[in-house]
Amino acid sequence: MRKRSHRSRAVLAVVAAAALGVAGCDAVGGGSPGSSGAGAGRKPSPRPTPVWDTSPDSVAAVGDSITTGFDACSVLSDCPEVSWATGGSERVDSLAVRLLGRAKAARRSWNYAVTGARMADLPGQMARAVARRPQLVTVLVGANDACRDTTSAMTPVADFRADFEDAMRTLRTALPRTQVYVASVPNLKRLWSQGRTDPLGKQVWKLGICPSMLGDADALDAAATLRRDTVQKRVEDYNRVLREVCAKDRRCRSDGGAVYDYRFGTDQLSRWDWFHPSVNGQARLAEIAYRAVTAHRP
Repeated sequence: MRKRSHRSRAVLAVVAAAALGVAGCDAVGGGSPGSSGAGAGRKPSPRPTPVWDTSPDSVAAVGDSITTGFDACSVLSDCPEVSWATGGSERVDSLAVRLLGRAKAARRSWNYAVTGARMADLPGQMARAVARRPQLVTVLVGANDACRDTTSAMTPVADFRADFEDAMRTLRTALPRTQVYVASVPNLKRLWSQGRTDPLGKQVWKLGICPSMLGDADALDAAATLRRDTVQKRVEDYNRVLREVCAKDRRCRSDGGAVYDYRFGTDQLSRWDWFHPSVNGQARLAEIAYRAVTAHRP
């Protein structure tokens, strides 16, 4: 009986020690809300820094003729002063001006877009932009991938995706925290419908502006309709790629199709080619971009 009593007391001691150990762990871990443990009075952890900064202090732009302000000021010429992304014109109030102020935008924004550029050119442009270490990079490219001599010459969707992913890797390898705003490719078929009745515009189109969509502007036969629908479908596919690739990057925002959906009217199109944005059109693109960049999202 005595041995059994000693053994019982030993078991009870082990159980008690284990209970104290568990209680001690609860106290160290903070215990339940309202407990009097050592962790009960701790201050809550600070909220994590937001992923997206609505006030970046520098902007670099990459893309094509839309971002160079082509045909906005004079016929068949770049006019970066009115670029929606980085221009200094008071008539546009570019994204950079809206974010940084006019004086700072002149020092802290850079435009690496090139007229005629396609998605395959974007990695090289991005590499040049990276050298400036911007806090925000704007991307608007893809129209020239669809605007080819024939529909068969349009950039394949898989290649478009691969080149965009390459450009994003170029950025992320060097600048993992830089933000990206991606604008959608405009609705090229709507631009055709707006400009096809203007004699001057059609003459400029014959110089080779987007022949896959704008060629034989007056033709409404089945072949011409199929050609334009094929181009339009490719633009929609490009915009899907832009959204999908951007969505995989927590510091990338797309415009959600806002540029594609925007109904460019005669006031928003160049009076020389009825295809590229006018000064007014550049201002509308700046508005769309500013809303997307400064929107507070969960």
